[in-house]
Amino acid sequence: MTIKKVLVVDDSPTERFVMTELLKKHGYQTLVAENGEDGIAKAKAEQPDLVIMDVIMPGTNGYQATRNLKRDVGARNIPVIICTSKNQETDKIWGLRQGADNYLTKPINEQELLAAIAALG
Repeated sequence: MTIKKVLVVDDSPTERFVMTELLKKHGYQTLVAENGEDGIAKAKAEQPDLVIMDVIMPGTNGYQATRNLKRDVGARNIPVIICTSKNQETDKIWGLRQGADNYLTKPINEQELLAAIAALG
């Protein structure tokens, strides 16, 4: 599977901007969502090739949104990379148990993110 279209789900306008600019610089088409509920809806409607999901968001958090997507017949095959400031080993284990395909911590390392995307493609 070639990854071309990436949905960035993050409640921080700054984080969304940084992430989308980084992705655009490397040729990816980007979509954004400001919270978990919006992220779930956009992932189901737009069928991106990848979702980059923050964890700490108001309402539905990233763990819940990831779990929701992975249980949905129409969205379960969309890879999810959790990208969060939650950097404890237990956070990572929990994220992966929710169905995330990878777990990266902020501040994001550009090469680490690109390697994680390449590993999925």
